[in-house]
Amino acid sequence: MRKTSFKGRITAIAAAAVAVPMALTACGSLDEEGGEGAPAADGDGPTMVTVPKLTGISWFTRLGEGTDRYAEDTGENAYMQGSGQADANAQVRVIDDLLAQNVEALNVVPFQPDAVEQVLGEAMDDDVVVITHEAPEIENADYDLEAFRNADYGQNLMEQLATRMDGEGEYALMVGSLSSATHMDWVNAAIEYQEENYPEMEHVGDIVETSDDSQQAYERMQELLSAYPDLKGVQGSASTDVVGAGQAVEEAGLQDDITVVGTSTAEDARAGIESGAIDLITFWDPADAAYAMNVLSKAILDGEEITDGMDLGVDGYENITIDGKVIYGDEAWINVTEENVDEYDF
Repeated sequence: MRKTSFKGRITAIAAAAVAVPMALTACGSLDEEGGEGAPAADGDGPTMVTVPKLTGISWFTRLGEGTDRYAEDTGENAYMQGSGQADANAQVRVIDDLLAQNVEALNVVPFQPDAVEQVLGEAMDDDVVVITHEAPEIENADYDLEAFRNADYGQNLMEQLATRMDGEGEYALMVGSLSSATHMDWVNAAIEYQEENYPEMEHVGDIVETSDDSQQAYERMQELLSAYPDLKGVQGSASTDVVGAGQAVEEAGLQDDITVVGTSTAEDARAGIESGAIDLITFWDPADAAYAMNVLSKAILDGEEITDGMDLGVDGYENITIDGKVIYGDEAWINVTEENVDEYDF
C-alpha cells in the first residue's frame, strides 16, 4: 500500500530547499551565491574548509555534518562553505574567497574538476593543502579521496538496472555534469559492462546532463519518455537524478514498466522508493568522506607521511590503498530498496 505520494513529497523537498537559505540567514551568514557562509572560527589550529559542489541538497548537507563531527571530535578549526548555485564558476569564487582569507587546507568536491584546476593550482602554489573527492583525475591536489573504485561502482549500478530489466530493452543514463569525472566513470563503466554482459540491452540517446538538479532531471526524463516510448530503464548519477526521474515516471503511471536506479540518499529518495517510482538507490556516506578528508589534510599539515594501510579513523577508511595521488577507502557501497530504506536516515 502506498504511503505519502511521491509528487507530494517532491513538493515538500522543493519547499525544504527554499527554506534552507532562509534558515541559514536566521542563524548564520550567507555568501552572495546563496550558499553557506563561514562560521565563527572557534576551533584551534589551522583553518581547514570543506567546499562542496553546492549547498542546499541532502547529500552535501550530510557532507557538512561529517566536517562538523570532525571539528567537534578534534577541536580543530574545520567547517564547510559553499555556493548555493549548481555552477562551476560559483564554486571557483568560493575557493578564491577562502584563499583570500589565508586558509591552510581545502577539501573540495569539484562541480567540474577541470574548472577548479587553476584555482587549486594557485592554492598549492601558496602551500595550501588540497584534498579532493569525486575527482580521481585531478592534477592540482595533494590527494584525491575515493570511497571505492569507480568502475566497480558503475558496474554494480548496471547490474542492478539490468537485473530489473530482465537483461533487455532500452535504457538511458544521467549525470550531474558531463565534466564530473566520477559520474562519467560510472556511466562509462556501466555501458561497457552492459555491452559485455547484457547484449540485448541498448543505451539510447546521449548521456543526459542534469546539473545536480531534480527539476532538470524531471524535465529530461519527460523528454526521454516522449522520445523513446519503449524505454525500460534509467540510471542516475547525481543524488537528485532519481528523484526527478522517478517523479516523471510516476506521473506517467509507468512505475511497473520503467526501472529507476542510481546514486541518492534515503532521505531524498524514500518517497519514490515507497511509491515504486524508484527501484533502488546506492550510496556511500558523504559524512565519512568529509571526516576522512579533514584527517588527511591535518596529517599533511603536520608533516605526516600518507601510506598504504593507513587508518583515517572513520568507517570505510581504516585501511586505505594509494594509487598515485588517488586514495581508495575499503568502504563498500550500500544498495537500498523498499526492504531496507528505513534503516537509513540521511
